[in-house]
Amino acid sequence: MFIDSVKFTVVSGKGGQGCASFRREKFVVKGGPDGGDGGKGGDVAFVVDSNADTLSWFKGRNIIKAENGKQGMGRNMTGKSAPTLLLSVPPGTQVIDDLTGEVLLDLLVEGEVVTFIEGGKGGLGNVHFKNSRNQRPTYAQPGLPGTKREIRLELKLIADVGLVGYPNVGKSTLISTVSNATPEIANYEFTTLTPKLGVVDAGDYNSFVMADIPGIIDGASDGKGLGLEFLRHIERTKTLLFTIDIANYRTTSDQLSVLKEELKKFSTELSQRNYAIALTKIDAYYGENLEEDIAKFIQELGLEPSKNSEFGFDKTLPYYVQDTTFARFDTSKPYFILPISSVTHLNTKALTYALYDLIGKSK
Repeated sequence: MFIDSVKFTVVSGKGGQGCASFRREKFVVKGGPDGGDGGKGGDVAFVVDSNADTLSWFKGRNIIKAENGKQGMGRNMTGKSAPTLLLSVPPGTQVIDDLTGEVLLDLLVEGEVVTFIEGGKGGLGNVHFKNSRNQRPTYAQPGLPGTKREIRLELKLIADVGLVGYPNVGKSTLISTVSNATPEIANYEFTTLTPKLGVVDAGDYNSFVMADIPGIIDGASDGKGLGLEFLRHIERTKTLLFTIDIANYRTTSDQLSVLKEELKKFSTELSQRNYAIALTKIDAYYGENLEEDIAKFIQELGLEPSKNSEFGFDKTLPYYVQDTTFARFDTSKPYFILPISSVTHLNTKALTYALYDLIGKSK
């Protein structure tokens, strides 16, 4: 089960109580207090584990509590301190205060261990309170209580490229073609119910991570379809790839404008990320003139079709690539507009090289 948001209460361990004890030993003339200190309560720490890819372990847990420290003992023996409670989370997990909404931790690095709350300090034994005026103290300190926090964990997948598009426009087919991901693929909408990640090879020594999320529809910001629940998973992406189905009953311009509008309603910052456009399902096109429709779409965006490309695009169809030879990359425009077919593999390899280049310009 894919769980990407959970809330619960976390409590660190209470410190052990100090001991009130006196030394009583045969043939020992001088006795006195010898109560040991209590042990420290257990800390609560988060550890980033790349082998975990969901927060399902936390599902249904209302309170997670570390162990308490042990009580001190006579003969100046300190009680045992409780072990640190380690909570494993996937990379990309945020720890958020559930009361204020403040992001307390942003856990990204594999193997990173961060102490979240410390356990209570153990109480002092009565040996610490003896003095010339009170040579027989009969009291010891109780341990300090642990810290209690109400938190929410949210998982935001870490990827270089995020796919954005309507349901059933070929996002899953594309990511299965260019990467090692194996999403469910079928001829109906909302086959993708949870985000998927795939590693894409862009040459012998280069690669990047692509994220596929469930499709967005008109009114998604109002809760229609699957809403915008999974858009958090592309908030960390450097670039966006809008997948526009050229064989869809919606026009290419309408699809792009709706996707941009819904994206903006979710996050203004996310809507301003560098982006590119892939015109999918070229093999399923049923119109009269494919070349004219692609050229018209490019011109509707105020752009002119390109004549050459360093990425090895198939030049039988119009496409667009920004010319950055003598100019800086214009982030307000798509870096490229490319017709592709995941079934026939038209331009899919060239797409990976162009995306890798775009990621480099986005750093």
